[in-house]
Amino acid sequence: MDNKKKKFKFMNTTFWSSFLILLAFAVWGGLAPETLASQADTIYGFIADTFGWFYLVFVFCLIIFNFYLAFSKYGSIRLGGDDTRPKYPFFTWIAMLFSAGFGVSIVFWGVAEPMTHFGTPPPFEPGVEAGTAEAARIAMWNAFFNNGIHQWASFTFVGLAISYFIYRQEERSLISDTLNPVIGDTGKKPLRRTIDSIAVIATVMGVATTLGLSVLQINSGLGATFGLPSGETTQILIVLAMFVFFMVSTFSGLDRGIKYLSNVNLGLALLLMIVVLFIGPTGFIFNTITTGIGDYLQNFLQASLRLGHYSESTWVQDWPVYYWAWTIAWAPFVGMFVARISKGRTVREFVLGVMVTPPFLGIIWIGIFGGTAIHSDLFNGTDIAGAVAQDEATALFSLFAQLPLGGILSILSICLLFTFLVTSADSATFVLGMMTTQGDRDPSVVIKAIWGTLIASLAIILILSAGLNGLQTASLIGALPFSIVLFVVAVSLLMTIRSDYRETRERKDIEKHRKIADHIDDENGNGNGNGDGKDNT
Repeated sequence: MDNKKKKFKFMNTTFWSSFLILLAFAVWGGLAPETLASQADTIYGFIADTFGWFYLVFVFCLIIFNFYLAFSKYGSIRLGGDDTRPKYPFFTWIAMLFSAGFGVSIVFWGVAEPMTHFGTPPPFEPGVEAGTAEAARIAMWNAFFNNGIHQWASFTFVGLAISYFIYRQEERSLISDTLNPVIGDTGKKPLRRTIDSIAVIATVMGVATTLGLSVLQINSGLGATFGLPSGETTQILIVLAMFVFFMVSTFSGLDRGIKYLSNVNLGLALLLMIVVLFIGPTGFIFNTITTGIGDYLQNFLQASLRLGHYSESTWVQDWPVYYWAWTIAWAPFVGMFVARISKGRTVREFVLGVMVTPPFLGIIWIGIFGGTAIHSDLFNGTDIAGAVAQDEATALFSLFAQLPLGGILSILSICLLFTFLVTSADSATFVLGMMTTQGDRDPSVVIKAIWGTLIASLAIILILSAGLNGLQTASLIGALPFSIVLFVVAVSLLMTIRSDYRETRERKDIEKHRKIADHIDDENGNGNGNGDGKDNT
């Protein structure tokens, strides 16, 4: 492809339709922020109330589907040729998954969520008094559940589908191409463009949500550590700084910028976890993690499908429904990125690596930081839960204020959040570039800069106009239509894996029988090695 074609490859229907819709949304928020905030509340309530059950059932089915593929006869299928091996070492692979997947979310909610449940227990345990030991236990396992494998089920499924069609079927890096067994290999351009546009819009909404969370928390951290004012000006400056750094990373490429930043992210996260583990109540933390995991496993099934519709509580809509919607909206981005770095993994290794390992690290993070915060309120008379009730973004830094080395830990956390922010933006623009350039696996810097600018603008607009609720609404809106697409992708993937497995097995059987025939011919002295019984000397 010549340079001119490469430069203008993004001038297609998928790019323009998704770009113009998102631009209109951004303009609306910029010109009428109060209207956007009001509509965000209305839309959020309607979608959460009407389709909350759908998100719960859908994600639960994805978990079953993913584990079925991993532990069935299809689990040994390798994403690529049978002799293909992974490009990235396991630690680097997990680091890249963690950074792109939900590093920002776990840092934001790691203290905020358990302390919120501790201060306001979920409605499913009537009679539990806030701030008590029983409230603490309920808070921890619910936080484990909300940040467990359900969050990664959508990422895993979309990543596996894209990986399989790219590396086994040699398709393009497009969501629509994963539907080829259902809609056909060619034609149906309007349908294909609609599907790809839905995926792009869902991705931008999900990424803008995550970037918004990061900006709010970094702003709080800078205020708590350095006394910088919280407000619109600081938040805009944070986004601009992020934009500059992620563009530098973009110029460095996937194998340098994102790879190195991901290793830094995981290294910083592990350092913070180890330090807090040993300067905090170590024994209490280990007990909290052990009990919380036990409660999580014991309540897994009923918690997966509970709704709370017999009461007036909106707890399910505010927590698991929001989380599942956010991960569905973010699934095209994370799935595409995970597929890009997972060539050579088996289906079983992919599912277990993507759906189990990062959530396990997240649970350990919550156990350490959330457990330390709960211990402080229970036994030291602090009021971290009260601070969180006022502003969730201050949660982590309210905890650090109660610990030795709190200032240093706050600085490291701000660095971690910022590198997560840059990595997420860099990864997202890379994926959006592929999705809007007909699957080009090396999108130009221009197209990535366009998407990076739009994402940063949306994050600012949502923060300034509708705050956290606006960010949550963006995820819900983006997730609903895309979840319908994923149902069809599941059917398509299962059809393809079954057909591919059957053909592979038949080919191996033919090769086996040919080798047996050749061996018999050799023993009979025919010696031609063709298995036809003729002497070709």
